[in-house]
Amino acid sequence: MKQETGSVLVIVPAWNEDQNVGDTIREIRAADSAYDVVVVDDGSIDSTRAVATSAGATVLSLPFNMGVGGAMKTGFTYAQRHGYSRAVQVDADGQHNPADIAKVLAGLERADISIGARFADVGTYEARGPRRWAMTFLAAVLSRVARARLTDVTSGFRAAGSKAIDQYVRYYPAEYLGDTIDSLVAAIHAGLTVTQVPVAMRPRRFGRPSQGGIGSTVYLFRSVFALGLALLRGRLKRGLRS
Repeated sequence: MKQETGSVLVIVPAWNEDQNVGDTIREIRAADSAYDVVVVDDGSIDSTRAVATSAGATVLSLPFNMGVGGAMKTGFTYAQRHGYSRAVQVDADGQHNPADIAKVLAGLERADISIGARFADVGTYEARGPRRWAMTFLAAVLSRVARARLTDVTSGFRAAGSKAIDQYVRYYPAEYLGDTIDSLVAAIHAGLTVTQVPVAMRPRRFGRPSQGGIGSTVYLFRSVFALGLALLRGRLKRGLRS
């Protein structure tokens, strides 16, 4: 069924988030009852699907864990097939505040992709050590590529207009950081524009964050490698077209 122009799909990727996903869905509904919510159950082995269904979301279940990239590509494919003109990612763990969805969507008035950015003079979120170094480096490089000031290119709290939805269906990698870095580089090379809006991130409600001290150091090296690979892939594609 095709949706009316201007309708919004909120895509919630979720992997074993039965303690968080219900509250997240209810917060999205409270922010604006007109938002349609689809939860992509990324191969969860807990009761994520049942909780999300009970909270009123449409649930798409993947047979095994594909990571955020695979879950989001599923969500964008659903958005394209159902005629949504705007889609926004909200993580299931509660870190993205649904009250800021409208603010992130407003960025689509001036660009194809709008990123809800930390480190943009709003909120108290802090990243330290190697993780912060990586984020600063990635933001500096991608700001030059995008020709726009970006401070938080690894944020998953982002919105896509119709052109970006189509681009993400064509190419949205599932590998580590592909959902943020590689997908953004590919979109820019495809001619899409990017902006950011400041938002405040929250701590996750339940469960442990994915990065500890050693994890942050690994993140530094993997993120730089992911960026280099994304830029190389973009250069090769341009070379093949020329």
